[in-house]
Amino acid sequence: MRILTRYILLEMLTVFLITMGSMTVFIFLGLIGKEAVDNGLGAGPILRLLPYLLPQAMQFSVPGALLLATTVVYGRVASSNEIVAVKSLGITPMVMLWPTLLFAFIVSFGAVALNDLAVSWGTNGVKRVIIESFEEIAYGQLRTRKMFGNEKFKVNVKTVVGKRLIGPVITFESGSGNVSIIRADAAEMNVNIATGALDVKLYNAEGGLKGWTINLPGEIERSFPLEQALGGSGSSKPGPSETPLRDIKIAKVDQGKQIDWLKHEMAAATSMALMLGRFDELSQSQWSTREGNLKWSRRELNKLNVEPYRRWANGFSCLGFVLIGAPMAVRRRHGEFWGSFFACFLPILLVYYPMLVGCVTQAKDGAMPPQAVWLGNFVLAAWGVWLMRRVIRF
Repeated sequence: MRILTRYILLEMLTVFLITMGSMTVFIFLGLIGKEAVDNGLGAGPILRLLPYLLPQAMQFSVPGALLLATTVVYGRVASSNEIVAVKSLGITPMVMLWPTLLFAFIVSFGAVALNDLAVSWGTNGVKRVIIESFEEIAYGQLRTRKMFGNEKFKVNVKTVVGKRLIGPVITFESGSGNVSIIRADAAEMNVNIATGALDVKLYNAEGGLKGWTINLPGEIERSFPLEQALGGSGSSKPGPSETPLRDIKIAKVDQGKQIDWLKHEMAAATSMALMLGRFDELSQSQWSTREGNLKWSRRELNKLNVEPYRRWANGFSCLGFVLIGAPMAVRRRHGEFWGSFFACFLPILLVYYPMLVGCVTQAKDGAMPPQAVWLGNFVLAAWGVWLMRRVIRF
């Protein structure tokens, strides 16, 4: 028994490490290329991004590598009739299967920690590098494309001389939702990371909004929120999907307090309006903003409730993949592992992931309890147990 256990574990570990390394490198290069293209990063920022992108790459490579390793090992074992030999000795095939199940169970815990690291430390690290490299990114795109920005903040220039923007036209969304335009003879941009602002020095500026303009001769300075300039990716406060598991409990308490405060504020405003006879303040148009804030806060709380279940379900998909991959490879009895791999992966791709995404979306909207995120894992487990029984029985 111990010989068979060591044999299977050694085979699984060897193939898993090789496969995981290859898949991680492939996904890692894809993530680096995407960040470089999307943000116009140079060599320096890309090098600083590498440690933060590695957990994100492994987040996707570990489950796939484990499934591929399982189909490789058990496909070869079955095609060599080693399972038949074990049965002929009166030994249950579970002796060949349980070491991999135990290995997958341990890897699943590591995958949970990896998912948590990738979406919290990794994502926040990427944002931090982009913020710190904002000037380099912005000036690089302005030199090559003469344009930089997003829907809420955009800068067009005629040319760039050093750090000076010649003939800049800045289009931005003001607090009231209106679009404003500032033109100037020249400008310079500086990032203030401490205040989270983009400071722009303008020379002989002219601003316009809704048909009126104002001339501002000489030098003036205008500050824009860095989050706006980054298209919302520079927020200092992490969202629910970027909050570490250890901080989710505190974030839920804070979000609950915010919801209570909004309710009390609405109750106080209603009482004051009724007492003073200001019934126009109770109209739908007056309350739409408050109701929208309350609805958004409740959805944020739902997201915080869902996140732990989502990360644990994602991590333990590794165990579900092995529960399916091992018996499927044994039943097919082919040394050619790609057929077994795709026979397992296609149903997972078409059933498990849509089910996971759908349950997560419904749970975030409050239509389903957070525990429903595990539904896809239970489907994988049921399918895997059914396959296991057929392998053991026949």
